[in-house]
Amino acid sequence: MKSIFTRIIEREIPAYIVYEDEKVIAFLDISQATKGHTLVVPKEAYPNLFEMPEELASHVMNVSIKLAKAIKKAFNPLGLNLLNNNGEIAGQSVFHFHMHLIPRYENNDIHIRFTNHMDELNQEEYKKRAEQITSALS
Repeated sequence: MKSIFTRIIEREIPAYIVYEDEKVIAFLDISQATKGHTLVVPKEAYPNLFEMPEELASHVMNVSIKLAKAIKKAFNPLGLNLLNNNGEIAGQSVFHFHMHLIPRYENNDIHIRFTNHMDELNQEEYKKRAEQITSALS
């Protein structure tokens, strides 16, 4: 079954497209969490970041930066969240990789919070976690 993004790419359903090249398409998120909320989507479907080729991920990031600057110029937000959800547990609901560009203004209804576990960890645990990631790089 095609994702909603594949259907947009194939022009089966309409979208407010703001950018397109041979590898990606970008369009306004229908929810418009904030004014200018945009999605950057590779045309080739990968379910998540873990399965996407690095070269394509780099291109998605480059286009995201270009669009973030355009959003800043167009709407003058005070900030911008660059967000990607990988996996259902992380809030992913469309399993076709996509990047959210969410402009932030003074008063809006978006609340992104991280739980701080700093007081629960000691230096050894930080060191162990860092070593696990470093080892996994090879």
